[in-house]
Amino acid sequence: MPRDELADTVVRTWGPAGATWLAARDRLLGDLAGELDLELGATLPQTFHAVRAVTCADGTPAVLKAGVPDGHLDAETATLRAWDGDGAVRLLWADPARGALLLERAEPGTELTAVPDDRAVEVIGGLLARLHRAPVPAGLDHVAVERAAFDAHLARPDAVLPRPLVERAAAVWTQLCGSAEREVLLHGDLHQHNVLAATREPWLAIDPHGRVGDPGYDCGQLLYNPLDADPAELARRAPGRLERLADAVGIGWDRAVAWGFAVCVLSEVWDADGDAGWAGPGPALAVARRLAPLVAD
Repeated sequence: MPRDELADTVVRTWGPAGATWLAARDRLLGDLAGELDLELGATLPQTFHAVRAVTCADGTPAVLKAGVPDGHLDAETATLRAWDGDGAVRLLWADPARGALLLERAEPGTELTAVPDDRAVEVIGGLLARLHRAPVPAGLDHVAVERAAFDAHLARPDAVLPRPLVERAAAVWTQLCGSAEREVLLHGDLHQHNVLAATREPWLAIDPHGRVGDPGYDCGQLLYNPLDADPAELARRAPGRLERLADAVGIGWDRAVAWGFAVCVLSEVWDADGDAGWAGPGPALAVARRLAPLVAD
């Protein structure tokens, strides 16, 4: 993402605090590089954070990630610590007070979008099976709290999404959270763009949101990715993808379908109610409509 777009996103998300952070960003990165004896390299893809390739004093390639220090990176930090490199990039260092992380750099870093879809689903399923085995750190949000986003959307006088679809997703969400047979440490956003080719392992997960809940929650984000895919094709593939993911995370297909439906609707709710404004129906809505008839009442 170009620098001006990063600045726009940070200010739109954090307001004055974001503007203050942006004004000090370059100095912060320089200070961190000096303290950690890092050589700053290229700017890597950015959304909400400054992300730079760096080289450690011993020649180890790494990634320096920094953002507004409001605690939003705490869940990522705790999650990466819990995984300790098992299926995900390693956390090398963190300074929560300054919103900064030093991460293992996955090289060559090719996104999982580079492989055929069947292989991508297989890789993600295998990663989820491993990531879900980690101990759950204290202090992470339970996915049940995300139920509130449905209610907030339904309460808006300018709600743009089909009300029956959102109401059903909210009910399904409550039912799923209340009937989980086990709860695990969740990635929260595992899809092809958040899995990179590496040398230590063939593929490593990055950018966890860090949540706690039913393993089926992590089956949903893949369904509306990759970003450049045709929404109709994503909808067509969804049931088959869920069958494979359900096996990988150890839940029934019906439960995976219900989670896939609810997570896709939630994604559309977030887009519709986000600060950037709704750009119209996205692929998640197409997938949700495909799955809706398959969700058990």
